[in-house]
Amino acid sequence: MASKKANVSYLEKAENLTAEAAAGLLSRLRGKLPKRLDKNKISRLDALAMQLEIEDEQLSEWRERMYAIQSSEATKSAQAAIC
Repeated sequence: MASKKANVSYLEKAENLTAEAAAGLLSRLRGKLPKRLDKNKISRLDALAMQLEIEDEQLSEWRERMYAIQSSEATKSAQAAIC
């Protein structure tokens, strides 16, 4: 079974992390990443890069949801002001 490889740009970001930032990122590993790291199926650098990618995707999704909520609230406020 082929495992997913980390994106090159995220590998570069992971290489440039401070020891403190890397430790914090490792503490936030979720899903299968901690098990794969413990079983040496992926390197520490790959795990960091994959976690960075996951967190960027989650942040992007969160921003989209917040934008939708803010747009909805602005529409409600505008309609309330008209009435």
